[in-house]
Amino acid sequence: MKKVSMVFYITIALVIIFVLLGAIIPTRFEQITTNLNAFISTNFGWYYMWMMVALIILSIFIIISPYGKIRLGKDNDRPDFSTPTWIAMLFSAGLGIGLVFYGAAEPLFHGFLDAPLSEAGSNQAFKEGLSLTYFHWGFHGWAMYGIIALSLAFFQFRKGERGLISSTLKPLFGDRMDGAFGITIDVLATFATIFGVATSLGLGAMQINGGLNHLFGISVSFWTQFIIVAIVTVLFLASSWSGLSKGIKYLSNTNMVLAVLLFFAVLFIGPTLLILNMFTETFGLYIQQIVQWSFRSAPLEGDTRNWVDSWTIFYWAWWISWAPFVGMFIARVSRGRTIREFMIGVMVVPTFIIAIWFATFGTTAGNIQNSGVDLTQYSTELVTFNMFDQMPFSFVLSILAILLLLTFFITSADSATFVLGMQTTKGSLTPPNTVKTIMGLAQSAVALILLYVGGLTALQNTI
Repeated sequence: MKKVSMVFYITIALVIIFVLLGAIIPTRFEQITTNLNAFISTNFGWYYMWMMVALIILSIFIIISPYGKIRLGKDNDRPDFSTPTWIAMLFSAGLGIGLVFYGAAEPLFHGFLDAPLSEAGSNQAFKEGLSLTYFHWGFHGWAMYGIIALSLAFFQFRKGERGLISSTLKPLFGDRMDGAFGITIDVLATFATIFGVATSLGLGAMQINGGLNHLFGISVSFWTQFIIVAIVTVLFLASSWSGLSKGIKYLSNTNMVLAVLLFFAVLFIGPTLLILNMFTETFGLYIQQIVQWSFRSAPLEGDTRNWVDSWTIFYWAWWISWAPFVGMFIARVSRGRTIREFMIGVMVVPTFIIAIWFATFGTTAGNIQNSGVDLTQYSTELVTFNMFDQMPFSFVLSILAILLLLTFFITSADSATFVLGMQTTKGSLTPPNTVKTIMGLAQSAVALILLYVGGLTALQNTI
């Protein structure tokens, strides 16, 4: 444990306090997180919106500017990973479980249950539901990831600084980043990483539990989810011990294979022509409306402010909470790429992949909804499995989805464990296995306590 910094001890102490509070006063704890979430959304939602817009503008400027030619590393450095593997790694770390959890449910809810712009269930609301989903999962979030990752990669590989969030602030605050101020910044980043990843681990456990219940009748309960988290914790810790170029690399590629198989299965078994047409029109609608939706704060009585807080602001907070972790991981695997190649790869490619994914699952769910089967009656984690029930080869599709959830689960936690190890060992590129184990157990413990005190509500509130 010689490599660990004060960030490690402070963060672990805060996690222990949090877990104890959740275990001792679960009802009060959920109430506190709910009130805090409402306060931040109501009073600082405008700030979230302006920040995300600023990051989009900055990203575009960097891509088209002469700075795009600069290489992340020395001028003769070249990428450590092939482009397909690189895309797979950043995709798996940056999205993970959420893509499967919300794939069919979010477009369905926006279009048929809680439509913010048009009459729920109308054709217009159906299309807007898909476009709004692209909006929440597209350019804004990946611009956040890209700028954070770019800052880290530039200072680490070009300037020789430590791979820490505090290092990116040295041009502004100088040597103060080497003292208490820098430690505070890194503790906040580490704490945010633990909670951001714990949220996704909780979502994954809920959906795996829901899928197992749907297929095999296994009870939906905290203890079932506890067993799922425990098993996955053992698996992702074993993977983390094997190193970045083995465990995470192979798991990321496995994720992409499973995701491609499930995607094409739904695309061709589902309403293929409708999916392609809906994708074409709704992606165009997303591009047309991106400016208006980016500033949509619904300030007056009668506006859908609750919807904005529950969805748009929630997602901007989620992206922000994941940014330190994903940013550090993407930076770590991106040495040798030019800034232009990096920003296009991080911001544009995932957005397009996400859009076609949601178009496929969302259109299929919407088409089934229009046929008379009410999918909106099911909880979020069960929508996808009940959608599969209305399709050929439903059992195979459900098994494939559970396997994808499992590999996403392991990869996200594995990547986060590696990054947490870096953050708590002064930016070491090879953090000790002991540190990775402790940080991995910490994020699993937080995920379990969030599931214990309130399930999905507590998970969302904590973001």
